[in-house]
Amino acid sequence: MTAAAGTAGAAIITCSNRSAAGARDDQSGELLAEAVTEWGFDLVSRAVVPDELAAIQDAVRAAVAAGARLVLTTGGTGVTPTDVTPEAVSPLLERQIPGIAERLRAANVDRVPTAALSRGVAGLIGDALVVTLPGSPGGVRDGIAVLQPLVGHVLDQVVGGDHRPGGGV
Repeated sequence: MTAAAGTAGAAIITCSNRSAAGARDDQSGELLAEAVTEWGFDLVSRAVVPDELAAIQDAVRAAVAAGARLVLTTGGTGVTPTDVTPEAVSPLLERQIPGIAERLRAANVDRVPTAALSRGVAGLIGDALVVTLPGSPGGVRDGIAVLQPLVGHVLDQVVGGDHRPGGGV
């Protein structure tokens, strides 16, 4: 469980033309929903949207408006012509947190060299942490492992929490 999550809200947004059309199951979104629930968050929204700038931006804005303090997207972070999640989310971020995105890319690049191709971003919209993750279940599992020890600390800090010894919350 992520300390400081308490009953904070979380939102999961799957960015995928195939999943939005019902042609593919949303396995990655399901993994993220399970993870945030295990971390102690209330799942306030879950959406599946096509790989379109406006649809992704609308879903992120709606999640933050619904009170989500943690917004995780899955899909659309690669280099195909339809991968536009970073372009959709970046302009919405008020403060970038590049270290999270860098850590996500580096987590298992030795085992999965294509992880270096992820263009994911992370940052804050108000007091909400927004992180864009790859669309593959493996990439999401790797992302969960990276995010779990960070999320509670970020959410505590963004509302003025004090630094604690050892970097934990």
